[in-house]
Order: sequence, then structure tokens, then C-alpha cells
Amino acid sequence: MPSWLLAKSKKQTVYKSIKYKKMKNLIIFATMVAMIICPSLLQAQTKNEPSAIALSVMISQETDDLSEAAKVVLSNKLIQIATANGISAKEGFDRFFITAVPALMSRDIVPRPPQQIAQSMDVTLYIGDYFDQKIFASTSISCKGVGTNETKAYIEALKNLNANAPQVRAFVENGKKKIIDYYVTQCDNIINKAQSLANQKNFEEAIYLLTSIPEAVPDCYSRALVEAEGIYQQYIDHLCNIYLAHAKSAWVAEQNSSGAQKAGEYLSYIYPDAYCYGEAARLYNEIRNKVLYDWHFAMRIYREDMDLQRQRIEAWREVGVAYGENQRADNYNLKWVR
Repeated sequence: MPSWLLAKSKKQTVYKSIKYKKMKNLIIFATMVAMIICPSLLQAQTKNEPSAIALSVMISQETDDLSEAAKVVLSNKLIQIATANGISAKEGFDRFFITAVPALMSRDIVPRPPQQIAQSMDVTLYIGDYFDQKIFASTSISCKGVGTNETKAYIEALKNLNANAPQVRAFVENGKKKIIDYYVTQCDNIINKAQSLANQKNFEEAIYLLTSIPEAVPDCYSRALVEAEGIYQQYIDHLCNIYLAHAKSAWVAEQNSSGAQKAGEYLSYIYPDAYCYGEAARLYNEIRNKVLYDWHFAMRIYREDMDLQRQRIEAWREVGVAYGENQRADNYNLKWVR
């Protein structure tokens, strides 16, 4: 594949179009493919990361009585608990999650100026499977907090949760083991489902399934790498056909600056790896030669003065993060978690 320069104009609005948000999904398997292409680079970038297993931090809608400040503290504490015990965690979306259900046990007035409130609570931690609604691990921790009002006392109690306590470590380790066991036993089913989804042109979901398999399950992970690479190519080729057809239609309808603007936006979505990129580049040159300086678009290409694999990894990670953000809900239905 030739080396290209990744270029976009200031007027380009590629990722602002809701219609094309699904383009972001095709990079989810980025790091996995890069492991094959440039393992040394990835090792340098990921050697300080806690684990290939990732948990989504979910705050249940059952905790609506918590203040927003308390929810932020609780979310941060869950991330701390996971990362302190060898698992990455974030507020984006993943199949497996970590959550907590606080229960107030007592509230007392501290009789001294200034008056303060002391609260005791039990916080039950859970790691589970959101799709199958299964709990993999749970434990309950008692904690106390003192503050000038109920909210501050509540927050102080949550802050006092010890992420390194032996009980918490055992909880995370148990959850991690159950997640690995899930992928070991379900690997064939996951890959078969991904193949079926790809045959139905549901490429985004297929790639998501395959890239959810962590490195901690090496055999299944390796098999998913091979399958994901093929489905990824099908996906960008499929999108290339769609965007090129739209670009041609826009240009045929209006062979002027307006038509060039519309066609250029479609062309800018086409990835250099797609099989029809050459045809798209020829259309781009035809439009550019006709509208001259009135056109402000450029084809998606890679920079020659930067490492190609580094550019790919950066692009993949950006789109992967955006995909996770698009999956995140304001509230998660965790009523079944008990």
C-alpha cells in the first residue's frame, strides 16, 4: 500500500454528520490489527496499561437519590477500584461492567460546632454481564463519612472506600476470572455470530463482537484477529461503494462549486484501504480540475513524514473512543442487580 498524507480542510465537516457516525465503528478493532502489524510499537504504548480486560462503569438509575456530585465520586471510585486491581475501566460502554449500590445504614448528628453529620453505609460492589444480566462477582463494604451536610457526609463515606483492601482485590480477581471463563467457553459462538452478522452486512456489530475479546484469552483473541481483519475490509469496501455512488450522483447533478462541495464530503469518508479508493481519487481529481480554487476538500490520505502505523493506531483509537461514547446511556437499567 502506498504512503499517503492525511489531510482535511478547515471547512470539512466529516464527523459532524449524524448520518455518518457509523463510520467510526470500523476502527474498533484497531489495536488488535496493529498488534500483528507493529507489535513493538503497541507494546511501548500499552505497557503501562492495567489489563486487556475492560469494564464499563455503570451508575444504576436506582441511585437517583444520589446527588450528581456523589455520582461523580462513586464513578471515580469504581474506576479506581478496577485499575488498582489490574483491570481498565471507563465510563464508555462495554459488555462487562462494574457498579455499586450504596445503602445508608445510620445517620447521626455530631454535637460540636460546627454541627456535622456522620453517616454509615454499606456499599455493595458488582461485576457483571449487562447483555445476559448475570452477576459474576459481588462484595459488600462498610464505610463511614462525616460532613457539614448529608451530601458531603455521603461523599466522604464513598471516598473512604479502600480500593486496595484484600476483600476488594478478591472481588475484582473473581470477576476477572469469570470474564475470561466466559470468552473461553463462548469463543466459537462469538465468532460464528460475527460471521453471521457480516453476511447480513451488520459489519459494525460483527467488528464490535470480535474486538471485545481480550488478550487475556490468547487463543480466542488470535482467532478473532484473523476474522476481524477480513470483516473490516468487507466493511470499508461496502462503505466505499456507498460513498462513491453518492459522490458521483452529487457531481453529475451539479457540476459546479455546490456539487463539488457535496461530492467532496462523500469522498472524504472513503478510507485509503478501501478497494475503490483509486476510482474515488480519479473522481476527486476530475472535480478539482474543474472547480479549481473554489473547492476546499482533500482525499483521506496518510502523512509521509509520520510513522504509518502510529497514524493508524491514533485514528483507530479516536474512533474507538467515539464509538464507546455513542453507546453510553444517561441511565442504565440495573434493577436486576441484587
